[in-house]
Amino acid sequence: RPPGKTSLGEVGSALNPPPLASIQMSSADGIDAIAMACSDGSCTFRPMHFKRRALGDFDVQMEMKYCGVCHSDLHIAKGDLGGMYPCVPGHELAGVCVAVGAKVTKFKKGDHVGVGCIVDSCRECKNCKKGDEQYCYGGMTGTYNGINKYGRASLGKGFEGMHTFGGYTSQMVIHEEYAIKIPESYPLEKAGPLMCAAITMYDPLKYFGAGPGVRVGIMGLGGLGMMGVRLAKALGAEVTVISRSDTKREMATKQLGADHFVAHLDEVQMKKAAGSLDLILNTVSADHDINVFLKLLDKSGMFVPLGLLNNPHAIGQLPLMFERKGVQGSLIGGIKATQECMDLCAKNKIYPEIKVVPVDALPEVYSSLDAGNDAVVRYVLDIAGSLNEDTFTRCANLASPTLDKNVPSKTVTMLKAHAKPLAALGIGVTVGAVLAGALLRGSR
Repeated sequence: RPPGKTSLGEVGSALNPPPLASIQMSSADGIDAIAMACSDGSCTFRPMHFKRRALGDFDVQMEMKYCGVCHSDLHIAKGDLGGMYPCVPGHELAGVCVAVGAKVTKFKKGDHVGVGCIVDSCRECKNCKKGDEQYCYGGMTGTYNGINKYGRASLGKGFEGMHTFGGYTSQMVIHEEYAIKIPESYPLEKAGPLMCAAITMYDPLKYFGAGPGVRVGIMGLGGLGMMGVRLAKALGAEVTVISRSDTKREMATKQLGADHFVAHLDEVQMKKAAGSLDLILNTVSADHDINVFLKLLDKSGMFVPLGLLNNPHAIGQLPLMFERKGVQGSLIGGIKATQECMDLCAKNKIYPEIKVVPVDALPEVYSSLDAGNDAVVRYVLDIAGSLNEDTFTRCANLASPTLDKNVPSKTVTMLKAHAKPLAALGIGVTVGAVLAGALLRGSR
């Protein structure tokens, strides 16, 4: 079946296997699984039977326990950029290993396992070889709605040629090189968001050398910013939070442990902080003048934009030339960095703000995301506790979420505007939106 040409009803009725056991073992045809899927942009989710692929020599089978719901799940399921259906979102997977292929060396039965935004890449280009799979020259394969172009992301019998299915599922099969080991001490329900939001902050912190003696600024104190403060402190950096007003000063310094706070609408505070930072991670996703914030950098300082904007920045060249300041982007992180991020969060007890909900709550969750989710909380689906054979009865008539189809999101507007340059980089707008969802939780 060509990607995007099979309806949810056709797939569900084509399989219709018997009820699943608690742990599904691999057969030649694959592994029976249940997913929550939508068949069009209304994001009306229904349970669906399907098959994961049979275990290959290097594959890990994980029984799913939890899956975080990212803002990009909404964009892709909604078909904002042209959808492929049935759509099974989710790139914040956490579960337990129940079986491994004959040549697997990194995982064993009983291990806690995670999967983030990437399930495959070419493994041959220089970026893949150094652990930057998100910058694969051939294009990475996304965890959902990705194309199995390298042969390590296929589904099971009856689903050959389909796009990838994500984490709203009871079972996952992943090549061991793209799986993340979750320390047993870390709560599984909190692990998924680390492989999206946390790695988005960790990767630039590590790349630009954040650590003892390095002064890091975090712009915006939304979901990304809060995680960034905790990670930068765990790495030993001196941290300054930059926000609009003093409203979040106590949260930044008392709750999150930031060393300093700057209200950027206060000219006195901004003047005092001039030249005080070596690195700024900017999570703000609303249009703003970055020249104002470049003044906060010391000579040779680096400004890293992470929030998505509709309009390009206008940057004065003189500060860049005379003070050797730089502006450089960053996007999620590779597998090696994601594992480092996971281990750092476990060691330092860094946890995202989450709310665990059953799969039955998907209409409410998607309605909240479409409205903006101002609570800065990550919804996490209780897969093990709510996705089973009973779901076919409970969710047979699950309501559709309340979505505003007439108002394109900032992500959609931006990605459509940059479709051609993205294509030149080997990145389709659908993959771009999956990755971009991690960048929507900045706050001015």
